[in-house]
Amino acid sequence: MGDERIEIFSGDITTLEMDAIVNAANEQLTPGGGVCGAIHRAAGPGLAEECAKVGGCPAGEARITGGYRLPAKHVIHTVGPVWHGGGQGEDALLAACYRNSLDLARSNGLTSIAFPAISTGIFGYPLDRATGIAVETVRAWLADNEGFDGVVFAVLGEAAQQAYRAALAR
Repeated sequence: MGDERIEIFSGDITTLEMDAIVNAANEQLTPGGGVCGAIHRAAGPGLAEECAKVGGCPAGEARITGGYRLPAKHVIHTVGPVWHGGGQGEDALLAACYRNSLDLARSNGLTSIAFPAISTGIFGYPLDRATGIAVETVRAWLADNEGFDGVVFAVLGEAAQQAYRAALAR
């Protein structure tokens, strides 16, 4: 249900013309490595300046800023959990990242959003488990939010593409 509004995009999330792209951020919302660093570099210094004013963001929550030099109008920053083996509430926190980002988009009148594979980089979340949570959470959210145009999972690499295709097939 809602899968017609879900797409997989193989490539750079910073190139997408969406209402919002999601930054897999750190709790301080400072420029980092990976997707976070790429988004900050593409957006320009205004993004870091606005993030400094926003303050921090605890794991599982989300904050919104402008998109600056990005084709996306906004950046939604969410902090995924660090993987500690699955016994410390990681799955619930990861699901909250997707739900809270989507809720924040909707409350700001946005109808399209692109997500990276949150927590699967340096935070060490197992890719198959993370993609299953991402797809399940987004599907459930879309089922309750008909006015939302679409969700894109922006992925890099064949392994991530396969993981998302498999999760969508379930």
